[in-house]
Amino acid sequence: MYVIECVCVCYSLCDRVCLCAVNDMATHPGYYTALLDECMGSSSLACDEIERDLHRSLPEHPAFQTDTGISALRRVLTAYAHRNPKIGYCQAMNILTSVLLLYAKEEEAFWLLVAVCERMLPDYFNRRIIEPAKQCLNCALVDQAVFEELIRDHLTTLTDHMTDLSFFSSVSLSWFLTLFISVLPIESAVNVVDCFFFDGIRAVLQLALAVLHYNLDSLLCCHDDAEAVTILNRFFDSVTNKDSPLPATVQQASAPANHKPAQSVDISDLIREAYEKFGEIRWEEVETMRKRSKLYVIQTLEETTKQNVLRVVAQDVKFSASQLEELYLLFKRQHFISCYWSISSPSLQNHDPSLPYLDQYQLGQAQFSTLFNLLLPWTPNTHSHSLARSAFRLADENGDGLVNFKEFICTLDILYNGSFTEKLKFLFKVHLQPDQSLRCVCVNLLVCV
Repeated sequence: MYVIECVCVCYSLCDRVCLCAVNDMATHPGYYTALLDECMGSSSLACDEIERDLHRSLPEHPAFQTDTGISALRRVLTAYAHRNPKIGYCQAMNILTSVLLLYAKEEEAFWLLVAVCERMLPDYFNRRIIEPAKQCLNCALVDQAVFEELIRDHLTTLTDHMTDLSFFSSVSLSWFLTLFISVLPIESAVNVVDCFFFDGIRAVLQLALAVLHYNLDSLLCCHDDAEAVTILNRFFDSVTNKDSPLPATVQQASAPANHKPAQSVDISDLIREAYEKFGEIRWEEVETMRKRSKLYVIQTLEETTKQNVLRVVAQDVKFSASQLEELYLLFKRQHFISCYWSISSPSLQNHDPSLPYLDQYQLGQAQFSTLFNLLLPWTPNTHSHSLARSAFRLADENGDGLVNFKEFICTLDILYNGSFTEKLKFLFKVHLQPDQSLRCVCVNLLVCV
């Protein structure tokens, strides 16, 4: 029964993806060459990051110890970054692409990379997931939450022992992003890639559970996270592939002298155990868990973003922590209101998920004026909108027509908590703005100050 199911999955997933890659290449003759003509030799952040990672991509494999292999890897990664600037390039793509180049021609590897990044693992390779300070909803994070839920369901003894399962999400992120290529010897990792093309992300989830199950007794004896990481690393180093035509991989790190080498396990046996013990996990179950986990991930990332913003802004203003949090929520609410009610909103048109967390929520002049007038430390009057307009120009230091939370709160902080001199300087700058109606207002406010 299980074999029949696997054959069906093989046809519906593996063949479909590979056929899509072949079809894309056939229906876009010259596309890859044209991309290379456009982007090779150009300078960009993605190109700089690719150059930095080229020699970290399977450095133990002979294919990437020469300029031939490195140049092919550079071309594929640069072409994809140019094709899909939303993703561009992020770490882990280099490792996956290296393996694809071992088994496919250069242009075929490019189209397989397209299939993996845009069909099999959509939104997995996202720059923001690699940089913890920059957060957004990412399928890799969702699958980490799914992995936690599967651990609770299938490895209950481990769940009872661990106080926080998020440790496994952190340590396993590279397993998912690189399909275990970054942790297993290459001669064993290629079998995992085969399973991935055969069975999709479900194969990776099953194998991840099998790894924890295989090391269950050792993990239950751990006293801290560092000890658990050491156990898993030693296990991965011990995984062999007796059927591999590739030369044995040089171990990346030797085991500590006070530990006996881990007993070797063949990758075929590990994969067989993964399917036998956790083969009952169904695609429908994984998709249901993903839907459940999305809201949790969004809430977690929003909370992380808020804390990062407040920590940075708090250094420059005198508002209390509770006041800053309330003002942040008001600012964020105003941002979403402007995006919801107007498709021409500057905040919506200029929204870029790849921006730093401080610039995730921004206000245009109209939205800024509305919120600014609501929070003025004095009663609004007929000239309040002119004052808000001038305050917006002052806050918008880079002149992009948008103000982020830090720029907004620093302006407001002067009016509420600034010294006499700071308020005087602010009103004098407003007075110099090209708005005649403001000058008498500034004079009156200066008297009040």
